[in-house]
Amino acid sequence: MTFVTFRLGLTGSIGMGKSTVATMFRDCGVPVFDADAAVRALQGPGGALLPAIEAAFPGTTDPAGIDRPLLRAAVFGDDNARRRLEAIVHPAVAAMRQDFLADHATAPLVVLDIPLLYETGGDSTCDAVAVVSAAPEIQRARVLARRGMTESMFAAILATQMPDAEKRARAQHVIDTGTTLDATRAQVVALIACLGGGEGG
Repeated sequence: MTFVTFRLGLTGSIGMGKSTVATMFRDCGVPVFDADAAVRALQGPGGALLPAIEAAFPGTTDPAGIDRPLLRAAVFGDDNARRRLEAIVHPAVAAMRQDFLADHATAPLVVLDIPLLYETGGDSTCDAVAVVSAAPEIQRARVLARRGMTESMFAAILATQMPDAEKRARAQHVIDTGTTLDATRAQVVALIACLGGGEGG
């Protein structure tokens, strides 16, 4: 008999609380692949992608890794530049995801925490998707409270993401983060129980 791990995709728009929910899954014993952390490792000091990124966007890297403001400026508002960067980053992240799945091949449930899951077609590799969501006014307040964030930056980020309503309509599960942490955690625990994974609360 072949063991099959249930792959739950976890996604949500900026400011919806996805990282907090991912931590809750980890706290319940569920292995979580963090796509953002993978990108940081690939682009950090000694990162495997630094030579390719420097070649495509000269002057955006140094020994400490990528210079995020410079790289952001190089691709901001330029769809072709963004696609060039994605063509470098996405295959490397996919390879790390495969390594993660191999390492946890006997886990009953794993979570794939991927911000642009739907936008990149990553949902096709998942058995189900959980979207974290909150009211627009809560999302806006959370995002604009971040250091250096502006209304224009927030609008530009939203423009690259599938609308929250569409994500919720496509997902098999929706986790409401516009409530208390305890209430959100209860939703996570209930979902894990429903899917048959983790170690409990």
